[in-house]
Amino acid sequence: MSSPFDFDLVIKNGIVVTAADETACDIGVKDGVVVVLGKNLPAGPNCEIIDAEGGYVTPGGVDSHVHIGQSASNARSADDWTTGTRGAISGGTTTVVAFAVQAKGKQVMPAVEAYYALADGQTHCDYSFHAIITDPTEEVVKVEVPKMVEFGISSVKVYMTYPLMKLDDKQMLDILSAARKQGVTTMVHAENSDIINWMTDRLLSQGLTEVWHHATSRPALVEDEATNRAIALAEVVDAPMLIVHVSAREATRAIRRAQTRGLPVYGETCPHYALLTGEKMKAPGFEGAKCVCAPPLREDPLDNEGIWEGLSNGTFTVFSSDHAPYNFFDERGKQLGMINNPTKNPRGNFKNTPNGLPGVCTRTPLLWSEGVLKGRISRQRFVELNSSNAAKLYGMYPKKGTIQPGSDADFVIFRSDSARKPLTIRQEDLHHGADYTPYEGMQVQDWPWLVILRGKVAYDGATNTVKCEKGSGQFIKRGLSSLPGPRGRSDAWINGFDPHRE
Repeated sequence: MSSPFDFDLVIKNGIVVTAADETACDIGVKDGVVVVLGKNLPAGPNCEIIDAEGGYVTPGGVDSHVHIGQSASNARSADDWTTGTRGAISGGTTTVVAFAVQAKGKQVMPAVEAYYALADGQTHCDYSFHAIITDPTEEVVKVEVPKMVEFGISSVKVYMTYPLMKLDDKQMLDILSAARKQGVTTMVHAENSDIINWMTDRLLSQGLTEVWHHATSRPALVEDEATNRAIALAEVVDAPMLIVHVSAREATRAIRRAQTRGLPVYGETCPHYALLTGEKMKAPGFEGAKCVCAPPLREDPLDNEGIWEGLSNGTFTVFSSDHAPYNFFDERGKQLGMINNPTKNPRGNFKNTPNGLPGVCTRTPLLWSEGVLKGRISRQRFVELNSSNAAKLYGMYPKKGTIQPGSDADFVIFRSDSARKPLTIRQEDLHHGADYTPYEGMQVQDWPWLVILRGKVAYDGATNTVKCEKGSGQFIKRGLSSLPGPRGRSDAWINGFDPHRE
């Protein structure tokens, strides 16, 4: 009979932090899974021992919003599945969730299967997909969404902007209804497309093409209006919804109001909206293109403060990188804004500059350093934002997102208070495929010391070395969200009407 203490790995002398609490204890791991937490766990002759030296052991990061290997409108992604997940693991993220995109007029499942083939055997960390729905036909709504769930994808994303992707309100209602029926979470990119197009036309007609006018064309009102409209659509259907990459105070407040009313509305934000401002787009020459993303970075530092308030008070459920990398020195990357530049403006053309910036390497260290170590959030809240809530929302909990018996042995170990040392973020030290970072020169108070994926050391922060091989990652077949879902009622249902009655 085998011993219950026959471990492959024991982590000793750590402070184990979960979303609920923290305690000084050892972690016993067998076959890549947490077996037990306890004091003074025995270690046999074949057991690896890691001494955490009084550091904090948190669950592996779950970055639930990354774009990897996605090229569109002639723009080329800077990352494939190998480089993108290599960057992820080096920053403490052990699971990523990326996007399989349905093209208009096409089916969803072939896109999912093709994306799976791209990732299979190529990743350094575990992974899954959301499905982006651009054409919610009756077949998609009634047949493909259930197939998607069977495959292990329990979330869809829809866009309220971008000509090739946006849905009208009726199409959104159709998707929300189908998602509700299947228990699927709907993610929404909330910006008003018509206002953006109208503003863009007028900016270009006035010769205002500099990259910072990307933000001029998308003021916070654009996000606020669409966020309120998306929440109204979700309430009509009584469907859970996540508003992704929220950038400004008013949209944050709209989400908070919906939550206060008990609606199953969730919010996501990103490091760049907490830490950067629109001034980054006014860098000399064309350098500002490095920080063109959508929604744009906001000019007012009060928006940064509003984001931190939402991170602290629970308005934001998840903290994702929205990693969407395009190389700066690439004629199919950010340089498209200089190449497709009819007025030859030396500051570029914002309309033709690809939207997106890299962030998968830096998400977790920035949240730990700027959030926990600067006193903005607790360690427990860090775990919620970095790991647990995304795992719950997207049907991976408790396999991912926590440290308890039966969970995958995915850990990030940060140094103890006395041992940590500041580090300056430099592009040359990062492991992603992009040729820049928007956080160049920013100092963090700590960086992951060790990252462990299913019981194996995947990254060594002391030497800045990715230890796991390409192909180490596994596809995660996800279940349904364990966070609150439909309430079974809506203020929009009057006179006995129920839109879901068969």
